[in-house]
Amino acid sequence: MTRLPDFRLETYFSRWEFTARHHLTASDAQTMTLSGLLALADDEDREAFENLSLGYTETFGDPGLREAIAAGYRNAGADDVICFAGAEEALYLAMNVLLGPGDHAVVLTPNYQAAETVPMALCEVTGVALDPARDWALDLDQVRAAIRPNTRVVSVNFPNNPTGKLLGADEFGALVRLCDERGIHLFSDEVYRGLERDPARTLPNAADLSERALSLNVTSKSLGLPGLRIGWITCRDRELRSRLERAKHYTTICNSAPSEVLARIALKASGTILARNRALVAANLPLFDAFFAEFADLFEWRAPDGGCVAYPRYLGEDGVEEFCARLVEEAGVLLLPSGIYRSELTPTPTDRFRIGVGRADPQDGLEAFARWLRERR
Repeated sequence: MTRLPDFRLETYFSRWEFTARHHLTASDAQTMTLSGLLALADDEDREAFENLSLGYTETFGDPGLREAIAAGYRNAGADDVICFAGAEEALYLAMNVLLGPGDHAVVLTPNYQAAETVPMALCEVTGVALDPARDWALDLDQVRAAIRPNTRVVSVNFPNNPTGKLLGADEFGALVRLCDERGIHLFSDEVYRGLERDPARTLPNAADLSERALSLNVTSKSLGLPGLRIGWITCRDRELRSRLERAKHYTTICNSAPSEVLARIALKASGTILARNRALVAANLPLFDAFFAEFADLFEWRAPDGGCVAYPRYLGEDGVEEFCARLVEEAGVLLLPSGIYRSELTPTPTDRFRIGVGRADPQDGLEAFARWLRERR
């Protein structure tokens, strides 16, 4: 296995995720129970789950699951999909297949740590930072300037984790064309697709726009089903898809059979699940607006364009790292300070924290947060 640094987010979560009383930094939408998911199944899938043989499954993924995934794409079919054990395995193997010594990659920041550290373990990487002073805008000229003759991958994430930023469709299309013109694979992390505040702003899947692009998705985030551990890459480059399959032979080989059937049920019912989760975020945002309005002297707040995480700015003199540490230790309220998202590639803000807006009933956590802040005044 390629040597990699500690995964800061998971190390932090291993200490606090299941011990903090109020998990206010969750990156996934509210989940559901097994019985709740099965209630959405059609007769065929319910019978398939109840009479499932617990043997090995296909490396590419259950054919029915891949068909359900492909239904969400305009130009890609089931044969363009390969499933993985979550998005992390997919990202890790894709970068190892696409990159090697002598290659170069471009990665947008801030981003999920593995999107930066995995490529950096394989080749030279240039970072292009979203601009916090311009509402996390992406400068396509900076991406263009970062590209070299040996650039093989440009890696992006929209709606973005942790900022909630969403590009315009024209801008995203221009990015896809730039990569195609240079013969570069666009690796598009789309795990929050479907949770846009304005559904009209939903971006096309990158794999629908280009045969070279890879679209990464997972049941964990927008669907709120991380316990299934089912992710996938959609790419119309069949030779590349074959290389991904061979790489998977060295990791999980195949996915969990029960999880694949449950993911198939979720994907077929994705319209219902996503509508429920968008409504949950919409109902939650006024609570967060009111909270940050009360403490406007301490925070700069902006609701996310999409997804269920936001990246407010902390204005206190003690600094965001000490602030978040004291908050979880004294009030049991968990946030992720910006140190978790620091980049080795670009300057990144040191006064931000990630907060989650997609879980049910955040009032208790916000009230505990508010009490702690009032006591400090």
